[in-house]
Amino acid sequence: MPSRRSILKKSLLLTASGLFMGLRAPATLAQATQEGGALKESAAKSSQLTPPPDLFDSQALDLDFWLKPRTLDLVRPASGERVQLLYWKDGEMLDSAYQQVCHLLRDVNGKQAAAIDPKLLETLWATQAFIARFGMTKPLEILSGYRTAASNQRLIEEGIPAARKSLHLEGRAADIRISQLHEEVLGELIQSFRQGGVGFYYRPSAKGGWIHTDTGLQRKWKG
Repeated sequence: MPSRRSILKKSLLLTASGLFMGLRAPATLAQATQEGGALKESAAKSSQLTPPPDLFDSQALDLDFWLKPRTLDLVRPASGERVQLLYWKDGEMLDSAYQQVCHLLRDVNGKQAAAIDPKLLETLWATQAFIARFGMTKPLEILSGYRTAASNQRLIEEGIPAARKSLHLEGRAADIRISQLHEEVLGELIQSFRQGGVGFYYRPSAKGGWIHTDTGLQRKWKG
């Protein structure tokens, strides 16, 4: 039986090569196992493709990866906004671009923005830059960024996952997803950067779940 790790690696390879034909990666190990024969057949038809390096070994990235200019491609479904901008170059944050990103990650409901931790932006950028190496250039969807105390409390009262001392309140967390990339693959990749907490939120909807990423202590959970 294929391992969970090998299935997730195959998921990214097939997604990047367009073999999913617009479908999501398997949501569970059981489903992936059942579809294993079909995946192997599809992979065999693309013999020119080579497996990507260890999907979760982002620590092996060379120094050039971290020193190159950083561009973010973000979309905010709640407001319909999208930004594609260079925010970091030659070791320095570009202030005007940083302000635009902070605005996009604002509390849409509370209509208030706050300074976003640059370390969080580094995680968002690194995630996009890493998967772009395999041909995936989808925008990163920001489902939640900064939250006011009032907005956070409202989520708690509505039964939506939200910690009372959430790092969203400090501009140090974001809930994200990338179209056609399974949340488990996305979460495992972000976890490999070792930059903070990672929460896995699986949902059986058309768009699937999402990943919480923050700049707090290194930890992971499922919600």
